[in-house]
Amino acid sequence: MNRIYELMFIVRPDMTEEDLDKLLSTLQSVVPASGGSVQKVDKMGKRRLAYTVRRFHEGIYVLMVVEGGGAVIHELERRLRVTEPVIKFLTVRIDEEQKRLDKIKQLRDARKKVSAQPAAPAAAPAEAPAAPAAETPATA
Repeated sequence: MNRIYELMFIVRPDMTEEDLDKLLSTLQSVVPASGGSVQKVDKMGKRRLAYTVRRFHEGIYVLMVVEGGGAVIHELERRLRVTEPVIKFLTVRIDEEQKRLDKIKQLRDARKKVSAQPAAPAAAPAEAPAAPAAETPATA
């Protein structure tokens, strides 16, 4: 069963562009061999880390969107774990989130269609009688 995953990883800030491209090509070649496909690769560039990771204060962020089964992700994570320049990585399954967002969008569209139709004049609601004031105990 194919699912969609976002795989974000951070590499050392002193890694050259050539080495980063070589790492990305290696990871991209692993995905089809494991029965998946790479939908998108986004090099986000060098950014400051929220906290120190392996004595680094900055890192180069890379985001990959991968479609495939669990075997694909397992192999990618195994390779990232043993690759020395990778200082942090995280994989998130996003297909369920996309389904949920599509459902919300359909509900909103349905509400817009209903509200776009002219509404019949509604009667003003009658006011409810005022509730009696609560008695406060007297203090001596």
